[in-house]
Amino acid sequence: MSGMADLSSPESEIRPTGLNDRWTVTGICIFLAVITFAVFGQTAHYKFVNFDDDLYVYGDAQVVRGLTLNGIARVFTHGSGYDNWDPLTAISHMLDCQLYGLNPGAHHLTNVLLHTVTVILLFLVLRQMTGFLWRSAFVAAVFAIHPLRVESVAWISERKDVLSGVFFMLTLGAYVRYARRSWSPARYGLVVFLFALGLLSKPMLVTLPFVLLLLDYWPLKRFEATSLQPQHSTPLRLIVEKIPLLALSFALCVATVLIERTDIQPIEMYPLHLRIGNALISYVTYLGQMIYPAGLAVLYPYPTQGQPVWDIILAILVLASISAGIFFWRRKYPYLLVGWLWYLIMLVPVIGLIQVGLQARADRHTYLPQIGLYVLLTWAATDLCAGWRHRRVLLGGGSTIILIALFFCAHKQTSYWKDSESLWTHTLACTSDNAVAHYTFGDALSEKGNVNEAIAQYRMALQINPNSNYLKAYNNLGLALFQKGDVNEAIAQYQMALQINPDSPEAHYNLGNALIKKGNVDEAIAHFQKALQINPDSADAQYNLGNALIRKGNVDEAIAHFEMALQINPDNADAHYNLGTALLLKHSVDEAIAHFQKALQINPNFAEAQNNLANALLQKGNLDEAIAHFEMALQINPDYAEAQNNLANALLQKGNLDQAIAHFEMALQINPDYVEVQKTLAWVLATCPQASLRNGNKAVELAQRANQLTGNGDPVILGTLAAAYAEAGRFPEAVETGQRALQLAQMQPNTTLANILRSQLKLYQAGLPFHLQ
Repeated sequence: MSGMADLSSPESEIRPTGLNDRWTVTGICIFLAVITFAVFGQTAHYKFVNFDDDLYVYGDAQVVRGLTLNGIARVFTHGSGYDNWDPLTAISHMLDCQLYGLNPGAHHLTNVLLHTVTVILLFLVLRQMTGFLWRSAFVAAVFAIHPLRVESVAWISERKDVLSGVFFMLTLGAYVRYARRSWSPARYGLVVFLFALGLLSKPMLVTLPFVLLLLDYWPLKRFEATSLQPQHSTPLRLIVEKIPLLALSFALCVATVLIERTDIQPIEMYPLHLRIGNALISYVTYLGQMIYPAGLAVLYPYPTQGQPVWDIILAILVLASISAGIFFWRRKYPYLLVGWLWYLIMLVPVIGLIQVGLQARADRHTYLPQIGLYVLLTWAATDLCAGWRHRRVLLGGGSTIILIALFFCAHKQTSYWKDSESLWTHTLACTSDNAVAHYTFGDALSEKGNVNEAIAQYRMALQINPNSNYLKAYNNLGLALFQKGDVNEAIAQYQMALQINPDSPEAHYNLGNALIKKGNVDEAIAHFQKALQINPDSADAQYNLGNALIRKGNVDEAIAHFEMALQINPDNADAHYNLGTALLLKHSVDEAIAHFQKALQINPNFAEAQNNLANALLQKGNLDEAIAHFEMALQINPDYAEAQNNLANALLQKGNLDQAIAHFEMALQINPDYVEVQKTLAWVLATCPQASLRNGNKAVELAQRANQLTGNGDPVILGTLAAAYAEAGRFPEAVETGQRALQLAQMQPNTTLANILRSQLKLYQAGLPFHLQ
């Protein structure tokens, strides 16, 4: 930035721009884009993080499906994520998924591109307003790479910042064009339209009409006649001019409160005096972080006992002193008042007077507000050096040092966002008593399979704060314990979560899953139903309730819930598979086949769907097609014992006895205690019409093991064992075993089986084995 030598030389907006100026402006824009990508381009290799990215992107079924009419309608009427109302931002996430799927690097690059556009627009608009080239360039460069920008750019879920930033700058540019020309409804309408798009990106822009009033004061100077503004406007006229914009802000505030009410913290949890104290300290803390951006974290825990009184008093003194000094110098240096009020006013929606979320403050909240401070300090520093002998060297060298320092700090800060584990490790290193960070770090560890470490983090979170704010910690601790196999302790944690909040759908849902594991199906069904009363749009709860009902034998009800799960999320392969399985139980074979095929379209490597599709085709009599799908299931999973058994049975029907025997044997290698395979293979080896394939001794061994596993009480297995004894030449044992099988069949009663066993028994008594014809 050696061109800082020209910091004090304004370019008149009415002077034609020469070729050299155009090249300079172009060069500055390229420079701004290069430094922005140099800092944030590394995110192209980063992953999603487990802090809201699941809510806004990869865990939101509507977003993952890309641009759909249903998805667009939902974000306008129901919000996104934790019911945040930023529909244009949600649509941008849908567009990313439409274009790139769930490639996190591409989603990151969209954020970087939007931030780059905002940076360049800031430079162009600020130059257009003030006429200063190098001052505007320096402000834009600081904004581009300040470490406080990292959270807004490197966090995919914070798309709302960078997207709203683009529309904020476009609105400023349109307003300058409107203000410096004669009144035009088209030019004013463009301002309103761009402002509306900004509000739909992030509600924080509700303060923009007040920023425009500040710009009317300086640098537009609409309160007085100038060469650029021949007709001055009265304050009342300027205020009236903003009424349509203020009306939009009011409407947005109402919509936001109505949709985001579930995330707004009650006054009982954070009393007003705590909020005011925290707000005052946050204003000062942001000032300090701007000057010395160290120890930045994604989440700063809220001081539940309030800020120390002396810290609040000191914050009041700092803010009052700055405000007094600025008020004193406002006439000579009007940019001081504009920059300071820009900062104070734009932070009002997120300063914590209306507390949303659990954080005390957030780096992302400074994204647009601190631009006012950058303008204030840049203009003040340049004017302070006016008349100095070596001012060009001083300003050029100083600006270069500042940008280099910011570059390296921001590059390092960005590196912490490469994955969830890195992000939360850094956050815990920078903060203390951070319960939210502990349990979210626990989530990251759990996702990586480090269950024991995750449990330790959850317990740490609950030691810090066991109150209702941390219901999620109880819930996720239960999930980790469930994953580890400690089902009873997991149930206890879910029950604790429900004591804190009986209306937590997640806790009811997870408790239902744990109860299923324990075999308490009726209790599980009750909790799934409660979860759906609270949140009927939970596809997972609908799906698992269907599974529980299948276990109870309530097939019709299960089908209804599987269908509802698919209405919510049509791309749930498991739901299609289980619905197909339930339809098979109802003998709705064609419908079942359609759902198995849909499951395989979504997940071609779904071995179970291949297996059940083959079973359905068998019922249709399509033997060859069924065999092909059994084989595909085994290509996906060669250790799938059930598919080996089913393929063997299909091959038996086709008459390929040697191949069938081979697949039965493979099934037993996978699962040596597979009773159905032992029984069937023993029968084939004992009764096969091909003498070369018969093996009486092996048949006896298999049938004895099957009989042992079933408690010597299954007449079919006993009949198979009798046939095996006969094939092995052990006729006395064959007769004795056949008689026991016949007695059990008569006791059941099973007349058909009894008649078959009676005819086979006569052969054994005559010293003859039974062979199939």
